[in-house]
Amino acid sequence: MADLDYGAFDALTFDCYGTLIDWETGILAALRTVLPGESAATAETLLAEYANAETTLEAGPYRRYREVAGDAMAAVARAHGGEPTRDDVARLGGSVVDWPAFPDSHDALARLKTRFRLGILTNCDDDLFAASNRRLGVDLDWIVTAQQVGAYKPDERNFAALVERLGADGVERSRILHIAQSLFHDHAPAQRLGFRSAWIDRRHDRPGGGATPPTDARPDATFPSMAAFAEAAVPA
Repeated sequence: MADLDYGAFDALTFDCYGTLIDWETGILAALRTVLPGESAATAETLLAEYANAETTLEAGPYRRYREVAGDAMAAVARAHGGEPTRDDVARLGGSVVDWPAFPDSHDALARLKTRFRLGILTNCDDDLFAASNRRLGVDLDWIVTAQQVGAYKPDERNFAALVERLGADGVERSRILHIAQSLFHDHAPAQRLGFRSAWIDRRHDRPGGGATPPTDARPDATFPSMAAFAEAAVPA
C-alpha cells in the first residue's frame, strides 16, 4: 500500500479534479444533457473519448479551461449524434462549478491540515476552481491554476510554478509530496522532476483510465481513497 516517511514532508500538494472533485460524475452529467436520448454509449466510452478530446485541446495553444471542457464535451456529443449549440457549449464548460466533491475529500483534507501545509495544482481556471474550493471547505496555503501558468499538466511549467510558489515560503521540493489521481497529468511529470508522489486510485474497482489517458508512471504509494491516505499520513 505505502512505504513513505511522512515526517520527510512539510507540504502536501494535490490535483483537484479526479482526486478531490468527482469530475467523471460531473462530466457525464453534463454530457448527457446534449446526447441524443437513444444514445447507447457507455459511461466508459464517453469518458475515454472526453480524455482524448481534452488532452488534444490542452496540448495546443492555451485557452481557458471552461472553453477546453466545453469544446471537449461538445466533440464527444457530436460523435454520438448530438448537436450542441453555442450556448450549450458555454454551459457545458461552466458545469465545472456543479461537479461534486468526493464524500471523503473535506474530512481528509481537514485531517491532513492538522499536520501539513496544503496546496493545489489544478488544470483549471481561477474562478471555476474557486467554486470547487468552496465545496472542499478547507483553507489552502497555495493555489496554482493552469490559468495562472498559461499551460496544462502534464506540462512541466505547472510544476515549476508550484516549486517557485512553495519555495518562496521556504518549502524545498524534497519536502513536498504530490497527491493525485491522474497518472498522466500528475505522476508522470512529477516524478520526472524529482517529486515524491502518492496515487489516489479512485478507479481501483473499475478497469481503464476513465477521463485520463494511460501512462506507465509509477507512484511511490497507492491508496484507494483520500480517507485511506489521510489515515496513513495522520494516524489517529
